[in-house]
Amino acid sequence: MSDRVKTLVILSPGFPKNEADSTCVPPQQIFVRNLKKNFPSLNIIVLAFQYPFSAAEYQWDGVTVIAFGGKNRGRIFRMRNWVRIWLCLRKLNAKYELIGLLSFWMGECAFLANRFAKRNNIKHFCWILGQDARLWNKYFKWIKPQGEYLIALSDFIAKEFYKNYKITPAHVIPVGIDPALFNTPASAERDIDIMGAGSLIPLKQYYLFVDAVRYLKDELPNIRTIICGNGPEFEPLQAMIKRLHLENNVELAGELSHPAVLAMMQRSKIFVHTSSYEGLGVVCLEALYAGAQVVSFVHPMDADIKNWHFTKVPGYMIKVVRELLRDPNTDHSQVLPYPVSESAKAMMKLFDYSEAAIV
Repeated sequence: MSDRVKTLVILSPGFPKNEADSTCVPPQQIFVRNLKKNFPSLNIIVLAFQYPFSAAEYQWDGVTVIAFGGKNRGRIFRMRNWVRIWLCLRKLNAKYELIGLLSFWMGECAFLANRFAKRNNIKHFCWILGQDARLWNKYFKWIKPQGEYLIALSDFIAKEFYKNYKITPAHVIPVGIDPALFNTPASAERDIDIMGAGSLIPLKQYYLFVDAVRYLKDELPNIRTIICGNGPEFEPLQAMIKRLHLENNVELAGELSHPAVLAMMQRSKIFVHTSSYEGLGVVCLEALYAGAQVVSFVHPMDADIKNWHFTKVPGYMIKVVRELLRDPNTDHSQVLPYPVSESAKAMMKLFDYSEAAIV
């Protein structure tokens, strides 16, 4: 039996630069933190390709992070970075007993991990997390993945990937949420009628959020709504709010820390997610656990989820929200369909790893 330390290497485009960096890939950092919590004897090393923007090696909640500071620069810099990452993988493979490689998204991380794993007979799984399941992913033809080594974030992502590439991911593992991050919702006053949160980009369609408030204001003149997030759509949304005279009804809160967003969810009656495409919508899962009703366009899982309403058209979304706001008996109990601890256990089962195996 090898006396080298059993190690899982995770490859990600970015990772938090320190424990206080809560806005960098929140779902993935929560997953990694709980992976370490549930498997304390496992040595976990994260290779961060692009962010943080400075190359460094540091500890993050008991996990070793090696950042390469790629800064999303062009082709020559990217290929130089790949060489550095490849050499790092060789050193790690020589020093530790690698139980496998896990790549976040089917992109450059999966491409490098796949090549290294094949050459060194190491298990590699790629976690397909969102837009990487869409058509025209250039890395697909370079990786030529097999379904047995693909993990879909949701049933929707598994179907989307099959629709575009005729390969079905063999595994579906939602990223899950951590209940420990929430305060007790029962003690919070729900003084926010509708909340949204995410990147302010065209894909998220927040103009539909603002437009919905315009219609709802006729019946609820004092309706209070908040959108948390930043991005290129911030100023156009601000202009739209002013044009529709909704300054007293819609607040653009900007980018907030993850704890601040969760606290705001616990004050919200309804969480509206207007994105036209979404792998799972972890913010929706968080809102459910915060006690908010959720309304969205994308149906991520085949199974029904309590307090999560789905619609394909904006008009019906407004109708659902109006009915929920009207109903004095609207349910605000906590809903937890996917705890992150279960996601961590499901992931390590794929790598044939358990704490008992190393005792």
